[in-house]
Amino acid sequence: MTRDTATNVQPFTIAVADDVLDDLHERLRRTRFPGEVVGSGWTYGTNLAYLKSLVEYWLKGYDWRAAERQLNALPQFTAPVEGLRIHFVHVRGKGPQPLPLLISHGWPGSFVEMTEIIGPLTDPAAHGGDPADAFDVVVPSLPGYGFSEQPTAPGMTPRRIGAIFARLMRETLGYERYGVQGGDWGAVITATMAYDYPQEVVGLHLNMLGVRPYTGPGTPPLTDEEKAFLEEARRWRDEEAGYQAIQGTRPQTLAYALTDSPAGLAAWIVEKFRAWSDCDGDVEKRFSKDRLLTNIMIYWVSGCIGSSMRLYYENRHQPWLLGPGERITVPTAYAAFPKELTRPPRSWVERAVNLQRYTPMPRGGHFAAMEEPALLVEDIRAFFRPLRAAL
Repeated sequence: MTRDTATNVQPFTIAVADDVLDDLHERLRRTRFPGEVVGSGWTYGTNLAYLKSLVEYWLKGYDWRAAERQLNALPQFTAPVEGLRIHFVHVRGKGPQPLPLLISHGWPGSFVEMTEIIGPLTDPAAHGGDPADAFDVVVPSLPGYGFSEQPTAPGMTPRRIGAIFARLMRETLGYERYGVQGGDWGAVITATMAYDYPQEVVGLHLNMLGVRPYTGPGTPPLTDEEKAFLEEARRWRDEEAGYQAIQGTRPQTLAYALTDSPAGLAAWIVEKFRAWSDCDGDVEKRFSKDRLLTNIMIYWVSGCIGSSMRLYYENRHQPWLLGPGERITVPTAYAAFPKELTRPPRSWVERAVNLQRYTPMPRGGHFAAMEEPALLVEDIRAFFRPLRAAL
């Protein structure tokens, strides 16, 4: 069913040079911390005491080489796709007929987010499941993220990334039919794949809604629940979306600071993991320092924070919008985690997609694969189970 084009696909091993780590440690030792309003906690942004503790652990307790070995236990590859070398994890499923599944991450995440769900999805029998639910899992790093090549030309929008990922699945890996899953930017990217390549995508599973439905003339009036959701989304934008404004307008300016200061990079990223997760204000209730730092390290060692933020600029200037009568027709599932950034009602999701499954989750937030891997895995399995006949 599949074929790897060996001349293009190259095995990849993470091997960060010692001098990169030495430079990191020197920068951490020389961190110049700002002051803060006494007793403000996280109100003004990342808490000073917490960041100091994270930097201290980064210097004295965190073991990148151990994390590197764990990540390298996953089969990783790179391949040229539309002029860029794309990094991806590719794990074959163990079952009678594994379903190919592309999983896309977003910002400020990385392929590291998916490490806990890859095993249960590819080898369900080893994790208490049914081998018939096995997937071939492909987890690419977005262009400009992690170990994928950084674009140097404008126009790398989510829709173009979707086209790159579709080509990776179809032409590089030889999958004629496959499923897609995503949250954050991954939700937008996989939604464009379902819209643009319905003949290839058998199903779309989302843990965040990546497309806004058209609500203009000729559509049903908004329900009270939908109006309340839009008001909630507006309040979120007013209070939480400052990062979107700078990353969507002047990402290059911010990139100088975050590329130069590992403490600054950590502050920028860890604040989102706290604010967007189901952690009740205690980020380490959901993520250990090691897990937080391994994700941050992907940004640091690859120097990709600037190129990762440009995705906001590209999307702001070339947004993908559904027009009158347009809708994603591919069967779609939505896993509704209660602490997601915004929580659209079922009727709102149905305006945009061919919704076949809507699952209100008991707990969890924006980083579903890290926060509640078992819940996410089971929902993915259940959704794709009846779609496997399309292979």
